[in-house]
Amino acid sequence: MDQVFKTVLLVALPASGKSEVRNFMANIDAKRLVDEFHIGENLQLDDFPYVHFMRRIDECLVELGKERIYYPGEEPFIDARDWGTLIHLLNEDYKDMHTRARLNSDHVAEHYFNRIDRAAEAVGLPPRNSLLDPAIRAKVAEMLEDEAREMLKEKESQYPDTFEGKTIVIECARGGPDGSSMPLTGSYGYQYSFPEFCPEILEEAAILYIWVTPEESRRKNNDRANPDDPGSNLFHGVPMAVMLGDYGVDDMQYLREHSEVENTITVKSLGRTYHLPIGVFDNRVDKTTFLRQDKEKWDEASVKEMTESIKQATDTMWSNYKK
Repeated sequence: MDQVFKTVLLVALPASGKSEVRNFMANIDAKRLVDEFHIGENLQLDDFPYVHFMRRIDECLVELGKERIYYPGEEPFIDARDWGTLIHLLNEDYKDMHTRARLNSDHVAEHYFNRIDRAAEAVGLPPRNSLLDPAIRAKVAEMLEDEAREMLKEKESQYPDTFEGKTIVIECARGGPDGSSMPLTGSYGYQYSFPEFCPEILEEAAILYIWVTPEESRRKNNDRANPDDPGSNLFHGVPMAVMLGDYGVDDMQYLREHSEVENTITVKSLGRTYHLPIGVFDNRVDKTTFLRQDKEKWDEASVKEMTESIKQATDTMWSNYKK
């Protein structure tokens, strides 16, 4: 059997430490990463760039005097099924990475409009970009072309020559409205999003879950937010209405407790049942904020504590991987 996870779903509430964990892994010697954590050279996929791009579409529409199509403002999605839209975009990114699909086009923003529409239709939503007035759509595409090209460049830059010894890390955050009882229903939480992943991902995936309380997530979100860098993974801030409306509760603990197999999450999708191994990195007492600093400033004791905590989680994942 291979010595590394093929795919790791890195999941948590916003500002829980996902990006910091990725930064930590990026600064560990490759051999140690394999030997101690069963994680190979990282290939990164993340749904946040699409969240940001959809907000940018709305901002451009407002600038042109038109109605928003994804968000009513700083509030959660107009239609919560867009959490599934994001998963289908990740599915496509995963497949593009494996086929090393490259786009040669003078209209990259239009390409992303079509991709978002296609992903939305997969969860029963209308193709909203296609329904825009053609002149308005063309203007929005022109306004976002440079940003779209940067997204595409970042995506294609990660295509590897080989997947041997590589681990695809897929990052996302899910939750539900503040005050919700368990289990979550509808389009909220991991109970909705996990089954939307394609079989190719579910067959290979293990889950690294970073555990913080919703209250701690909100505190850290406020601390990290940089309004001058809203597209940054490390420094973007989530609006408080979204923190309460979409991330007020976290259903991962419920799913763990009700899984069919211990230390896994049971996912039923397209007539099949998957038991995804899960490891929990308990970050309720903050262990990750120091990783926002330059590596030269990392405290040795903090690095040691972080290493032990991550190793405990990945050891649990590995003990149940592909059994």
